[in-house]
Amino acid sequence: MSPATSRKPDRSTEIAAALRDAIVSGRLTVGDRLPSEAELAGRYGVSRPTVREALKRLAAQSLIRTQRGATGGAFVNHISYEAAHEQQITTSTLLLSMNAISFDVACEARFAMERACAPLACARRSDAHLARMRAEIARQSDPALGDEDFCASDVALHRALVDAAANPVLSYQLAGAVEAMQPLMNMITFTARDRARIVALHVALTDAAEARDAAACDRALCDLESYTRELGSAVMASGARSGR
Repeated sequence: MSPATSRKPDRSTEIAAALRDAIVSGRLTVGDRLPSEAELAGRYGVSRPTVREALKRLAAQSLIRTQRGATGGAFVNHISYEAAHEQQITTSTLLLSMNAISFDVACEARFAMERACAPLACARRSDAHLARMRAEIARQSDPALGDEDFCASDVALHRALVDAAANPVLSYQLAGAVEAMQPLMNMITFTARDRARIVALHVALTDAAEARDAAACDRALCDLESYTRELGSAVMASGARSGR
């Protein structure tokens, strides 16, 4: 076994993992004060800088917050779904870019998750959700809208549909799909896409949500997936030809 494969995690990583397990398991709950740096250093037989590094890791994951003063210290943090969304998006983007996920795999995952959410969105959507979707369709219909803004509007429309499901756990899980995968797919396909066709598909999707027609909503998403795959294949084929 090589030294690289036998290397053990550093002590700060081990301490952070132990404290994270205590939080996840409920032994430490929201608002609880963690032992002091000196207490943790004594418990784990390490220096205070090592403990400090472990706490920084937990703070970077929003698991703890620090407070100064006589009543200060490190406390178990309350993680909001909004904050978790940002972490999910960042992680999903890194996974896709670093692991060379194929366009078809990303497309399949992204639409499969949104289609699972669609029936709830149709049942629970509000007028405000529909208004957000119609507003994005109006933006996308403006010929003066730039490519980057069109992509952002595309994401915003699908995010409104996801939010219409009124399920924060689903919204969190779909954050990576809609706000990480969708922009990456847009980057690949934007040169070949027909905006009018996309707008028409978005209109069909929004009309289905307004009618609370889950089957029509599913068909619209299937049509969007098919068109996205078609665009991806065309762009990649064009790239392969130009690379010869």
